[in-house]
Amino acid sequence: MDNSTPMDEPRPTLSSDEHRDALAARLFGSLVATMDLAAIYLGDRLGLYRALADGGPMTSGDLAARSGLVERYVREWLEHGAVSDLLTVEDATAAADVRRYALPAGHDAVLVDELDLAYLAPIIRQTIVALRGLPELAAVFQRGGGVPWSWYGADIRDGQGAANRPSYHHLLGSTWLPSVPDVHARLSAEPPARVADLACGEGWSTIALARAYPKAHVDGIDLDEPAIAQARRNLAATEVGDRVTFHARDAADPALQGAFDLVTIFEAVHDMAQPIAVLRAARGLLAPGGSMIVMDERVAETFGAPGDEVERLMYGFSLLVCLTNGMADPPSAETGAVMRPATLRGYAQAAGFDNFEILPIEHDTWRFYRLDP
Repeated sequence: MDNSTPMDEPRPTLSSDEHRDALAARLFGSLVATMDLAAIYLGDRLGLYRALADGGPMTSGDLAARSGLVERYVREWLEHGAVSDLLTVEDATAAADVRRYALPAGHDAVLVDELDLAYLAPIIRQTIVALRGLPELAAVFQRGGGVPWSWYGADIRDGQGAANRPSYHHLLGSTWLPSVPDVHARLSAEPPARVADLACGEGWSTIALARAYPKAHVDGIDLDEPAIAQARRNLAATEVGDRVTFHARDAADPALQGAFDLVTIFEAVHDMAQPIAVLRAARGLLAPGGSMIVMDERVAETFGAPGDEVERLMYGFSLLVCLTNGMADPPSAETGAVMRPATLRGYAQAAGFDNFEILPIEHDTWRFYRLDP
C-alpha cells in the first residue's frame, strides 16, 4: 500500500461557497457514520449480532428473549440496522412486532467472526470508548499531563487484543516471520528458542508465536496486570500452555537478561512514555545472536497534508488515545501513534542497537522493523 501523501498533486480551485458545501456534506456523512458505529458498538457489546448469526431471521421479540434484553430497545436497534443497511428485513411493510430481521451474508465476518481478517467490531469498540474520554482529554489540553490507558477500562484493552488477534492468528507465523529467514529458522530449530513478547497485552501475539513454532518457549511480558490476567484465561483455552508463560513484570528485571533469541513488540512502542528505556531493556534481554522485531503503524514516512485514510485514522487514534496515554507518565517522549520510521530509528540507536532495518513485509496497516545489537 502506498502511504505517500497527495500534497503535491494539483487541487481544484473552489469558491468559498463550494468549500462550505463540501465540508458540510462531508461532516453530515460523518455524523451518519458515527451513528452506525454507535449502533454497532451496542450490537457487539450486547451479543445481538452473534444471536442473529446463530439464530437466523428473528423478530424483535425473538431477539430480545434470546438476548435477555428489553424488546422496545431491541426493536429500535433492529430498525436502525435495517434502514442503515447493516441488517435485512424480510417484509418492511409488516407490523413492527412481526417483522423478521437477519444479518446479511458476509456481515458476520466483519461483525461476529473473531478470527476473520475482516473483523472490525473490536476497533469500533475502541473508537466509541475513546470518544467517551473527550471531556477528560479536553481537560488535559488545558492543564497538561495525560489520560492513562487504564482510564478507558476493559473496552479499550479487550478491543485492542481482539482487533489484532486475526492478524496474529493468520499471518504472524505463516507470512510475517517466515519473511525473516534466519529468525524463522532459529525459531524452528533445536535447541528450543526462547521468545520474549513485550507489551503482550491479552496475549494473542504470544499464543500465536507458540502455535506457529511448536519447539519455541514464549514469555508474554506486560506491566498491565488486568491484561495479563486475561492473557492467562485466553491461554487456558489453548493447547500451548506448556510452552507459554505470562508475566506481569518489568522487562528490565535482571533475572530475564540475556535469555532470549527473539524479542518482539507488536503495536506498542508508540504508546510508551519512555521508548528508549524500553528498547534498551529489550536489548538486554537478547542472547548472543538474538534479534528484535517491532511492529508498529504504517504511517507515511514524512508529514504531508492532506493524508490518506490510514494517516487520518492513525492521527485520530493518536489524538484521542495514544499521545495522551504516553503523556500520562512523565517524563514522556510524547510520541503518539504517528511514529514515523525515522523516529523509531532514533530511539533504537539511542538504546544501543547498531542495526535498524525496515523489513520487506507488505501490510496495509503495519510496518515491521528489525533491530540488532
